[in-house]
Amino acid sequence: MAVLNVNAAHTDRFDVVVVGSLNVDLVVHAPRLPLPGETLIGDRFATDQGGKGGNQAVAAARMGARVAMLGRVGDDTHGTRLVQALKREGIECGGVSVDNTRPSGVASIMVANSGENCIVVVAGANHGLMPAHVEAHAAVLQAAKVVVAQLETPLASVLLALRLARQGGATTVLNAAPAATLSAQQLSVVDWLVVNESEAQALVGLPAGDAAQARLAALALRALGPRHVVMTLGGAGLVHAAESGVAHHAAGQVQAVDATGAGDTFVGALAACLASGELPEAALQWGQAAAAVAVTRRGAQSAMPSRAEVRAQRAHQDDSGAR
Repeated sequence: MAVLNVNAAHTDRFDVVVVGSLNVDLVVHAPRLPLPGETLIGDRFATDQGGKGGNQAVAAARMGARVAMLGRVGDDTHGTRLVQALKREGIECGGVSVDNTRPSGVASIMVANSGENCIVVVAGANHGLMPAHVEAHAAVLQAAKVVVAQLETPLASVLLALRLARQGGATTVLNAAPAATLSAQQLSVVDWLVVNESEAQALVGLPAGDAAQARLAALALRALGPRHVVMTLGGAGLVHAAESGVAHHAAGQVQAVDATGAGDTFVGALAACLASGELPEAALQWGQAAAAVAVTRRGAQSAMPSRAEVRAQRAHQDDSGAR
């Protein structure tokens, strides 16, 4: 097959640069999640573009940010599809390279009618995103307003990207997912750390099953170095710890049908709003509203809202709160 032309130089200043994974999502919907060893009859099957990096890039772009992506795909039909989908969103793909030895990443996702999901990821070409590739795009990272990363690509590359971003004065956002153990030294290059309950527990060993526990865990995480810690709690909202203190932000009430990609929607929207100059509290509210819209739809990137839709959701939440 033809090799993707995705290695062109790009040195413009972007609002958001995302360093991370690109996967094709294979999504099965079923009445509930299966028990170990159990076979269920599913309701439907769909294919979507995904990967935490790709998802967050799309979420930021739909919020109006000028976005560039650094990642890696295989020389296969999945890789072509992934890059073409990003380009349709207006995302700069000069930092997406082609791996001739690994296939593109794939995620197998099961979604219950309740909206719960479980995911198995085969990283493929994402594991080929090496520090040398990141270094080659240092100028883009250092010129960005916000740089976002996750942990579905090699840690050395993630940390290098965040260091380069910091050197250029960018705000750094790390979504520490999937769950991993990171040191205070590694977290010292992070301005915003975004985690869920299991990811927080992996980092500091504290439970975060409710808002009270999440407050303590968020404070412990902030003590490791990040200026801001955001712990997402699903339908229970989020906890935000910063120099000013720790606060719980309730979630808007919606009818969730699929939580796939909701966390990535939040991160991408948060990054876009930080890049546009929103204050932290407002950026968090935009992120929550974006995730609230996304869970009412099926899929990951296909469910992510536009800025206008998020604005409407925020207005609806404000009206509901007033009543």
